[in-house]
Amino acid sequence: MRKILIANRGEIAVRIIRACRDLQIATVAVYSDCDRGARHVRMADEAVAIGGNPPADSYLRIDRIVDAANATGAHGVHPGYGFLAENEEFAAACRDAGLTFIGPRPEAIALMGSKTAARAAAIAAGVDVVPGTETPLTADAGEDEIARIADRIGYPVMVKAVAGGGGKGMRVVGSRDELSGAVRAARSEAGAAFGDSAIYLERRLSRPRHIEVQVLADHHGTVLPFVERECSIQRRHQKVVEESPSAIVSADLRHRLAAAAASVAASVGYTNAGTMEFLLDAAGRFYFLEMNTRLQVEHPVTEMVTGVDLVEWQIRIARGEPLTIEPAQALTPRGHAIECRVYAEDPDSGFLPSPGRITDVRPPSGPGIRDDSGVEAGDEVPVYYDALISKLVAWGSSRQQAVSRMRRAVAEYDVRGIRTTVPFFRWLLDQPVFRDATFDTEFLDTLLQQRRGKSFSEPESSLQEVALIAAALRASQATASRPRELAESAWTQQAKREILQ
Repeated sequence: MRKILIANRGEIAVRIIRACRDLQIATVAVYSDCDRGARHVRMADEAVAIGGNPPADSYLRIDRIVDAANATGAHGVHPGYGFLAENEEFAAACRDAGLTFIGPRPEAIALMGSKTAARAAAIAAGVDVVPGTETPLTADAGEDEIARIADRIGYPVMVKAVAGGGGKGMRVVGSRDELSGAVRAARSEAGAAFGDSAIYLERRLSRPRHIEVQVLADHHGTVLPFVERECSIQRRHQKVVEESPSAIVSADLRHRLAAAAASVAASVGYTNAGTMEFLLDAAGRFYFLEMNTRLQVEHPVTEMVTGVDLVEWQIRIARGEPLTIEPAQALTPRGHAIECRVYAEDPDSGFLPSPGRITDVRPPSGPGIRDDSGVEAGDEVPVYYDALISKLVAWGSSRQQAVSRMRRAVAEYDVRGIRTTVPFFRWLLDQPVFRDATFDTEFLDTLLQQRRGKSFSEPESSLQEVALIAAALRASQATASRPRELAESAWTQQAKREILQ
């Protein structure tokens, strides 16, 4: 595999290009009209236009992507995540065109992409699942039938889309009176997002933790599970912060989670990278939730604590190499890593998207800091795609050190021209529940509800900082001496610049 086409954009396309460079593999980028000058296009060895700005006219066009791969002489296609990454038709089209799809077999994507089929596979592998329906509830299922099923499962109940992910097509129902409206809304949203309006019901566990296990599986029968990731910090069912390892998972529980994940993957003949997601209740019992048949947004935290390049191994597995990573390396964390997903969203306006031109960006650096970014100064953040612009990762020898380094990193992170979620992370990292790792999947939504109407932009102490800086600058100007550096935060440095102007 000497040339790979990347069927994606943004930070994940940049990440894959870097892995290919390490392996001395040429890369081909694809782009829509508005992405013509995007960073992933500038970085790739070649680039091919594939259509208009809406994803349906470009990044979701299987025919154009396969044509681009053939026209450029690519040997393989990496789907990244999102868009066509979990589309079995795309994987099959690549295979039919003689291209190596860097991911699982189409059959495995189809099987595990259906949440009800994945639940059945987990049950067959001897892994507990959250109580719920085992078959999809299509449009033929009437309201009375669904209500009887919900009564049997018990409230509160989750109405969930069979296909897709990202919290779309998901509703929480507290009583029978709320059920019919939630079912209609979930079906409508799922149909629009995934082209499949089928749903299923699942009991809602009380304040669980969301734990996931990365697996790699080669074509020689080896399935390798990795140390767990904690993904409980979620806003409206979408992950916001991830870390590895989990602060509450013991060594014994880690090995039981790993064994369960490997068992499910092996039972369906899975290959390449995938992730088993579990819910962990207050009693320490875990339940299989679903499988993501692709690379995860949060894969860097696993890389940071294991030293394994997961994207590189995706490529190695796709070209037939056997896994040579020792199980002890995969399951023994070296330190602690935390990832914050930086979005082009305005946290002070309900996290609405904040598209536009980035006039300046100064990412943090220093010991233990990694920033997987898809943008640079001058780049445009379009309105058509996911608003994720970077994954900021902090590593430390302990969770405490990782948190301290992440606090430093978000204080230094400076993006101009658009609003981002960086101020939100400055606030979140100071919350006692986060520092103590006593959170669950519901804590963030509860906390945000309590502080509705308050700004994340800056801490209350900022005005005092400005006053101190202004006084110091006036004194320094009077003596014609250079102002002292009185504070180290990126925001404080900006305050100094504005006062000097």
